[in-house]
Amino acid sequence: MKKSEAEKRIIKLRELINDYRYHYHVLDESTMSEAAADSLKHELAQLEAEYPDLITPDSPTQRVAGKPLDKFAKVAHEKRMISLADVFSRQEIEDWITRNEKLIPGGKIAEFFTDIKMDGLACSLKYRDGVFYQAVTRGDGLVGEDVTLNVKTIQNVPLNLKLSSLGRVRPARRHGRPALTLALPRSEMPKEDVLGLVEIRGEIVIFKKDFEKLKGEFANPRNLAAGSIRQLDPKVAASRPLKFIAYDLVTPNLPTHKEAYEMLRKLGFQTSGEDKVFAANEKEKLFKYIAKLDEYRKSLPFNTDGMVIKINDRKIYDELGIVGKTPRGAVAFKFPAEESTTRVRDIVISLGRTGAATPVAILDPVEVAGTTVRHASLHNADEIARLDVRIGDTVIIYKAGDIIPQVKEVLVSLRPEGTEPFNYEKALKKQYPELEFERPEGEVVYRVKGESSDFILKRAIEYYASKPALNIEGLGEKNVVALVDAGLVNSIADLYRLREEDIAKLERFGELSAHNLVSAIASSKTPTLARFITALGIRHVGAQTAVSLARKFGTIENLANATEDELLSVSDIGGTVAEAILAWFSDEDNAKLLNELHALGVRPLAENVSGLPLEGKSYIVTGTLAAMGREEAEEKLRELGATVTSSVTKNTTALIVGEKPSKSKLDKAAKLGIATISEADFLALIK
Repeated sequence: MKKSEAEKRIIKLRELINDYRYHYHVLDESTMSEAAADSLKHELAQLEAEYPDLITPDSPTQRVAGKPLDKFAKVAHEKRMISLADVFSRQEIEDWITRNEKLIPGGKIAEFFTDIKMDGLACSLKYRDGVFYQAVTRGDGLVGEDVTLNVKTIQNVPLNLKLSSLGRVRPARRHGRPALTLALPRSEMPKEDVLGLVEIRGEIVIFKKDFEKLKGEFANPRNLAAGSIRQLDPKVAASRPLKFIAYDLVTPNLPTHKEAYEMLRKLGFQTSGEDKVFAANEKEKLFKYIAKLDEYRKSLPFNTDGMVIKINDRKIYDELGIVGKTPRGAVAFKFPAEESTTRVRDIVISLGRTGAATPVAILDPVEVAGTTVRHASLHNADEIARLDVRIGDTVIIYKAGDIIPQVKEVLVSLRPEGTEPFNYEKALKKQYPELEFERPEGEVVYRVKGESSDFILKRAIEYYASKPALNIEGLGEKNVVALVDAGLVNSIADLYRLREEDIAKLERFGELSAHNLVSAIASSKTPTLARFITALGIRHVGAQTAVSLARKFGTIENLANATEDELLSVSDIGGTVAEAILAWFSDEDNAKLLNELHALGVRPLAENVSGLPLEGKSYIVTGTLAAMGREEAEEKLRELGATVTSSVTKNTTALIVGEKPSKSKLDKAAKLGIATISEADFLALIK
C-alpha cells in the first residue's frame, strides 16, 4: 500500500476504533464483536509500523503502558482543586441555602445542580487542541502529581476529544490539527481559542463488579484505584479495571454546571448519569430525590457516600468564592451512615500531641461503608461510661462519611460472663505508668499533668529529627523551640512547609542557615521505613523494634492496618508494645499526620534484608567504643541485617565489648556461653 493510501486507511481505522471504544467503554454498548475490533487494531498497528511517521499521540495504538518512572513530577494546578463541605441533614442544606442567599445580589438562587458523589481518586485531565497530554492528581489542591502515563491506560479516557459534535472547524491549523472554536454566543467566548486548552476533572474509580473479581487481594475499590494510579510502573494501572468519571469542565467555563455536563458527554466522557437540575422553588422535590437516591444507591455500579449539590449558575458559583478549602456554592450531602456489628478486642488509650488521652476500641476487623474497620473512637471516659462498653462486648458501629468509625450501641444481651466495667484511670496508670494525668474542671478529657501542648510538640519534633530517627541536621532543641515559638511549626508536617524567607527572619537564623535547614528537611523525605517508624515516636517502639516492624510489614500502610495478632507474631513484640502501636495508629490526629506527610512527599523506603551478611544474627553493644558512638555502631549492625537488643538471651549471637562494659551482661553471657567480641573484631566484622 502506498503511503498516501495508508494515511487515508489509518485515519478511517482510527475513527472506527475510537467509535467502538467510546460505545464499549463509555456507553456500555457494542457496535461490533471484540474479535472484529481486535482485527482492526492489529491492521492499524501494522500500518503504523510500516509508516511510523504517521503515528500520532492520540492513536489507539498509543494507549499502551510506557516505561516505569523514577518518581512523579509535581504540577501546580492553574485553578485550585477544591474539597466540598459535608452536610448531614435537611436543616444543614437549608442553612447553606440561606447563607448563600444573603451573599447573592437580589438574594435569589434560580437552580440547583446535583450529582452523585463518587468515591474515588480526584484527577485533572488536560487536552491541547483536542489531544490528551497531561493528567494530574488532586494532591493538596494546589499542587498534584503528574500521572499521565497511568491515566493514558484507562480505556474510557479519550485520547482525542469528539470535536465534530461541538462546533465549527476553522481553516487555520495548529500542530497539524484543526483549531476549533465552539459554537457559543460571542459574548460568552473567552479571549483564547476555547479548545486550545480543555481541562476536565473527575474521579478515577473501580466499579463494584470489577472489584469483586479482585476482592481477595485488596481492601476496597477506592484504595485500589488510588494505589493503581500512584504506581510508578504504568503496567500496573493498565492491568487494573479503572474508569474515569468526569464531574467538571474547568476550561472552557460554560454558563451552568448542567451545560458543562452536557459538553463533557459530547466530548466523549463518561459521567455518573445521575446528574439533575432542580428549580429553587422545587426544594421539596430535591429532598425527595435525596431520599430516593439513598434507597437505590446500593444498586449503582460504583460506590458512593453522598450527593453533591451546587448552585447551577457558574458565574454566581464563582463569585461566591472559597472559604478555606471549600467553595461556598456547593456542599456534599452525606447519606446516613452504614452500620455493622463486631466485637471489642481491647480498649487502648492514645496520647495525642496536645497531651490529651483518647480511648479507642480495638475491634475484630469488619466491613463498613466499603472499608475494613479495625478500631473505633470512644472519645472520652464519660462516653465509655455512657455506653458501658467493655472488653469482649459485641457492639454496633457506624461510619458517617469519612470520619473515624463510632460505637453506636452495646448489645448487652451478647455480653460474655465475667466482664467488668472499664476503669479509665486504672487503664491510664497501666498504659502510661511513668506519667501523671489530670482532668481539668469542666473538661471531659484527661491530659498529661504539668506538660503544655507546646512542650509535647517540641519534644515530638526533636525526636523526629534526632539521629536514631530521621537525623535532620540543624533541627536540634534550640532551633525547634525557635520555630514552634514563632508559630512557623504547629505539627511535624509543618516542617515540610517551611520557607527559607520565613526562617531567615528569626533571631537564630540567617539566609545560609535557613537554606541549609530547608535542604536538610527536604532530604529527609525518603527515609528507610525503620527510621520513619522510629521517628513517629510510638511508645515502646525503639530503633530495633522499628526495624523488626519494617521487615515484617514492608510499608507504613500495612503496619497501620495490622491486627493485634499480626503484631504479636513479631519476635520482640509483646502485649504492651502491640497495645501502644494499635493506640498510635488508631488516633485521628496521627492518621491525619500520616496523610499530610504523604501529601507533602514523604515516602518511606522499604528495607530489603534478604541476603545481607548478618541476617538472622543478634548482637548487644556494651561499654564505650573508641571508633564511634553506640548508636552509630548499632545502626551499622542493622544495616548489615543484624538484630540489636539490650538484653542477653540464649538467642544472642555475641556481645560487642568496649571500655567499661556492663558486668551483669558479661556475667550472663558467660553463664549462657555467649561469645564476646572486641572493638577491633567488631570493626573487622562490619567491614
